[in-house]
Amino acid sequence: MKYDIQNRHTGEIQFTADFACADDVSDPVKIGLAVRWAIENGVDLSSALLSEANLHGANLREANLSGADLSGANLRYANLNKANLHVANLREANLSGANLREANLNEANLSYADLHGALLSGANLRYANLHVANLRKANLTEANLREANLHVANLRYADLHGANLRYANLRYADLSYVDLRYADLCEANLSGANLREANLSGANLSNADLSKADLTEANLREANLRYVDLRKANLSEANLRGANLHGALLSKANLSKAHGILRVGPSVDGHC
Repeated sequence: MKYDIQNRHTGEIQFTADFACADDVSDPVKIGLAVRWAIENGVDLSSALLSEANLHGANLREANLSGADLSGANLRYANLNKANLHVANLREANLSGANLREANLNEANLSYADLHGALLSGANLRYANLHVANLRKANLTEANLREANLHVANLRYADLHGANLRYANLRYADLSYVDLRYADLCEANLSGANLREANLSGANLSNADLSKADLTEANLREANLRYVDLRKANLSEANLRGANLHGALLSKANLSKAHGILRVGPSVDGHC
């Protein structure tokens, strides 16, 4: 069977795949077979229109999918190790269990995508849009999420050990039980975020916005909290031993049963 794949921007035919397939097979399966054919034949997939493709378990290691439209695609358990997905559209794609180690997802659109249990260690997600994405139990160790949009994202039980989240938008994100040891969250927006029982030991949260965040029983041991905004935050039973709270805003914060708070000096705005 010959099957045409269009360019997402021009609508022109980008390549014609040739593979064995029954005529009554669904288009998502045909698109998936076309992608596999393209990989085997060294065909350029950048900016290709591949929305809703069925690529479940596909081997796309080091594939160049930069700018491709993979919105709504089934990429469950696909191997995308070191793949180039720069500015790719992965909105509502299913990437649960996928291997995206060291993949380039710079400026990619992953809004509403399912990345449950995905392996993203060392991946480049700078400026990526992960609005309302499901990253539950995902491995993001040492991933670059600088200035990424994770507004309302689900990161429950995710591993972000050593990740770069500078200037990231994590407003109202679910970060409960997450591993953020030694992560860089300098100037990140975590307003209203759920960080219940999160491990933030050694993390850099300087100048971050944690106003109204839930940090109940969170581990902030030896964290850098210089000039952090903790107004109206819930820090009950949190571990603050060795944490640097110089200049922190703590007005109306709940510090009941918090560990390691011996004395809190006046904050920058004059409140105590």
